[in-house]
Amino acid sequence: MDIAIVKYNAGNIYSVVNALRRMGIEPNLTDDAESLMKADKVLFPGQGEARSAMEYLKARRLDEVIRNLRQPVFGICVGQQLLCRHSEEGDTDCIGIFDTVVKRFQPHKHEEKVPAMGWNVITDTRSPLFKGFTGNEYVYFVHSYYVPLCNDTIATADYIQPYSAALAKDNFYATQFHPEKSGSVGARILQNFIDL
Repeated sequence: MDIAIVKYNAGNIYSVVNALRRMGIEPNLTDDAESLMKADKVLFPGQGEARSAMEYLKARRLDEVIRNLRQPVFGICVGQQLLCRHSEEGDTDCIGIFDTVVKRFQPHKHEEKVPAMGWNVITDTRSPLFKGFTGNEYVYFVHSYYVPLCNDTIATADYIQPYSAALAKDNFYATQFHPEKSGSVGARILQNFIDL
């Protein structure tokens, strides 16, 4: 199976490469449009800043390539946020698969630290991505921005307020958390994506 990972100027891509290698998959890390279009599955991970990431993608027309992919696509962390319509981070127009705006966490109490960092439970899971789940699995998050609950929400997390831990629409799936850093739960999500 040909598994491609979108190569762009976002950190943390190699932790996804290593997670797939632990599963016996050698992914193709690429920014080549043709390679992405012919892959069986595409992962779009990343940590970083929305505006500079979108500028990089647009300069290489990768935003158009991603928007037009027809195979299963999996956005992770900043990848999820870039698949939305707009981000408050840098007032950035994004790829627009999910018709929602990414917002910055607004802490109300001293103990509500931003970025939100660490393990948190996901609930209300509803997607083949979460096949075999009990509904109270813990996964690993690092983020200052979040996607509000919306029509495409397929899992919920709660920090400062409830928000979308995962999204899905058509052939696009995305998680705010890092499955590649979420132990056996994350490995199961990655395997469920590969099995789609």
